[in-house]
Amino acid sequence: MLDAKNRILIVDDDLELCELLKEYLTGEGFSIDAVQSGTDGVQRAQTGDYRLVVLDVMLPGIDGFEVLRRIRARSTIPILMLTARGEDMDRIMGLESGADDYLSKPFNPRELVARLRAILRRLNQPAATTGDQGGRLVVGDVELDLGAREVRVNGEALILTATEFDLLELLLRSAGQVVERQTLSRSCLGRELEPFDRSVDMHVSHIRRKLGRHRSGIERLKACRGVGYIYTHPADAE
Repeated sequence: MLDAKNRILIVDDDLELCELLKEYLTGEGFSIDAVQSGTDGVQRAQTGDYRLVVLDVMLPGIDGFEVLRRIRARSTIPILMLTARGEDMDRIMGLESGADDYLSKPFNPRELVARLRAILRRLNQPAATTGDQGGRLVVGDVELDLGAREVRVNGEALILTATEFDLLELLLRSAGQVVERQTLSRSCLGRELEPFDRSVDMHVSHIRRKLGRHRSGIERLKACRGVGYIYTHPADAE
């Protein structure tokens, strides 16, 4: 049975691949729509009808990076980019522009399903209440509304992507303690980190830039070289 919560938009100009993915993913319980141009992809992604976008880098007209930037200007919908195998720069550019994850072509459809389910599972899970204040997680001047998936810093709304929200939540829950990069990847990307995979680092870099520093001037998110990241506890920062 198809679930509206599993409605996905594919933006790829390869008609044969779109048909194959549509058939395979429908069989896995997803509801799939596909468009072949970047312009159509931007318009459809911003309708609010989809839970996730699968976006190819190589598109006619405006390319996948420009499509990603235009979507991100108005929406935080999760976006998984399809990149050419071995094109490290494509993956870096995608993550820098706000992609939640990437998958290299050619890929195993089962790997795509695993990535999609990992993202949707995080979006669909009910807000945890243990240690929260009425569905909120508050650490110093940072407040997460876990149900609405909204963030406020010192009372001001902060726009984060779905993956950035998940990473920040995990780091805040462990404030004052180091969280390993592999743990962050398993919990928030749904996969093991591969050699030279900088996905977690780039997402954390985006969060750090958006959050800014503590009022004391101390960095909120610090890297522990070769291990992971720590959200500095406000009391320690002061």
